[in-house]
Amino acid sequence: MKVLAAMSGGVDSAVAAALAVEAGHEVVGVHMALSRNRDQFRTGSRGCCSIEDAGDARRAADVLGIPYYVWDLSERFEDTVVADFLAEYEAGRTPNPCVRCNEHIKFEALLDKATALGFDAVATGHYAQVIERPGPDGAVVRELHRSPNAEKDQSYVLAVMGPERLQRAMFPLGGFASKAQVRAEAERRGLSVSAKPDSYDICFVADGDTRGFLRERLGSRPGEVVDVEGNVVGEHDGAYAFTVGQRRGLGLGRPAADGQPRYVVDVQPASNTVVVGPAELLSVDRVAGEKAVWLVPAPDAWADAEVQVRAHGAPVPARVRAAQAAGGGPALEVELTGRPLRGVAAGQSLVVYRGTQVLGQATVSRAWRAASVAA
Repeated sequence: MKVLAAMSGGVDSAVAAALAVEAGHEVVGVHMALSRNRDQFRTGSRGCCSIEDAGDARRAADVLGIPYYVWDLSERFEDTVVADFLAEYEAGRTPNPCVRCNEHIKFEALLDKATALGFDAVATGHYAQVIERPGPDGAVVRELHRSPNAEKDQSYVLAVMGPERLQRAMFPLGGFASKAQVRAEAERRGLSVSAKPDSYDICFVADGDTRGFLRERLGSRPGEVVDVEGNVVGEHDGAYAFTVGQRRGLGLGRPAADGQPRYVVDVQPASNTVVVGPAELLSVDRVAGEKAVWLVPAPDAWADAEVQVRAHGAPVPARVRAAQAAGGGPALEVELTGRPLRGVAAGQSLVVYRGTQVLGQATVSRAWRAASVAA
């Protein structure tokens, strides 16, 4: 097959490209330039897609003996991933930019462009598995599964790709049980990135100061922090900088009457108000999701599964079914059958699993509290 290898400049994508070459594919490496600042450098393990990363990717491609190109997707990245990030926070929601990047950049812009250029598949360094099984009509069915490396598993952020793009995706690291194995493989192949630190946090917020980034882009918008009874207990510089479940950085001027810690339980962008309350108000037992994407036939009736609302959160038992959003479009409904989920915020990605298999994904639109405020 003719394979386009997405090379970020890190060890994972370099080894993934190497394994695609070893498998006998005709491989071409491409680095996605996502930052408008061409002189951007990494700071330790923060940030990615910098000028340093592009150089590391080129050196890895040279070692592998494959053609290498840099594609400028910075405008697309700014107009989709960054713009969505800002709009969601401004609307009082909590987005996951890695999900949006996989949706709009890696498995839309990149994969669709690769297909137009005649490539059969795109290989990336994601930690996930694609398992092929015979379908009922004899055709091969491709399933997305968790990586055996639970610590690095990225199936959560890949669920949004949909079944059609899953057909053209390759994850050569799917069988690796640890990052140490990947680094050892890179060292054995003479790849200089074998000891390069992983990138963390949000790639376009390289200093890790998300609140500062939001303030710079959205401006100062002073408002009130209130408790669940409506009493003013503090002030803030912008409700957009808070998310449901947050405990630190609330700047509360009045302690709770019972002395217990308080958390953000609601963000109200229309009134620019942040509502805080006790921990028990963070637990939810029902969730609705919009913009649902299914990698299996959508379940019209209630089906047992597990759901996860954070990239490395624990899955919880639930029953799920496909639904129709109020304004049209595919949605899903979730009823938790085990313990409740804690701190679920609109805008988060909810992924549905059955065992290791990814069934589908949706963006949280509403969550219902399992507890109410005592009178």
